[in-house]
Amino acid sequence: MGNTFDTTGTTGTTGTANAEQAQAWNGYEGEHWARNQDRWDAVNAGLNDPLLAAAAIGGQDRVLDVGCGAGQTTRLAARRASGGHALGLDLSAPMLERARLSALQEGLDNVSFAQGDAQVHALGQGAFDVAISRYGVLFFADPVAAFANIGCALRPGGRAAFVCGAYAEGNEWLRAFAALGDLLPVGGFGAPGGPGMFSLADVDRTRGLLSAAGFADIGVTRVEAYGTWGRDAADAAGFLLDSGPGRHLMGQVPPRTRECARHRLTEILRPYERDGAVRLLSAALLVTAVRAA
Repeated sequence: MGNTFDTTGTTGTTGTANAEQAQAWNGYEGEHWARNQDRWDAVNAGLNDPLLAAAAIGGQDRVLDVGCGAGQTTRLAARRASGGHALGLDLSAPMLERARLSALQEGLDNVSFAQGDAQVHALGQGAFDVAISRYGVLFFADPVAAFANIGCALRPGGRAAFVCGAYAEGNEWLRAFAALGDLLPVGGFGAPGGPGMFSLADVDRTRGLLSAAGFADIGVTRVEAYGTWGRDAADAAGFLLDSGPGRHLMGQVPPRTRECARHRLTEILRPYERDGAVRLLSAALLVTAVRAA
């Protein structure tokens, strides 16, 4: 199948209903992820196989990757749908630029990317067989509207599979942050609710949102995977504290406190050093659903 989807970035976008997130992902957060694509992929790579297995992508399928970021999952989906097509949709121009470059370098001609808000982006009714997402459906201002829009883009009986954050205590990187509570304002960081990393951690709420959006046969499974956060404790601590959430917290305290936080986090991560890497366990929910006829 040829490129039948918009690949120009903003063309075809019907605006954004999520201005705050658009600003963040086209600012420092998006630029940080784009610069550190390989590192973030190493953090999340353990979730790729469970996600793609649940999506059951066929060779001729048309795949929508929601919140695709720098496009690793989009490219993996395109390889599985070798006779079909994969479209990655994201708010972030810096990340999409990196995604397009990676697809070009890998020689993939059945993948494209578009910049847009999944809540309102014109995707085409019944244009896709499968929708996937790796942590890309967590930041909707109106999740029912977003999932309804995604559902309309699926053919009747089309499948959705996405990974979202499980409750914070199952994530070793977040427990490390929590240990800085007397230095950084971590209260409420990682709490369920939305939009945010753990907006879909409440299983009953997530089932309700998807049902209200027109999905059926909703399944939720807990999955765990180790991710590589750095070469050693100091490298991993620096990466965590320079990421969007870490930078937000560090920006609220004076320089001396930041130095203390960086030193303590390094020591907290020291026991996780093994074989030239710091690997931390992440807990996630793997959610599957089918668009009702």
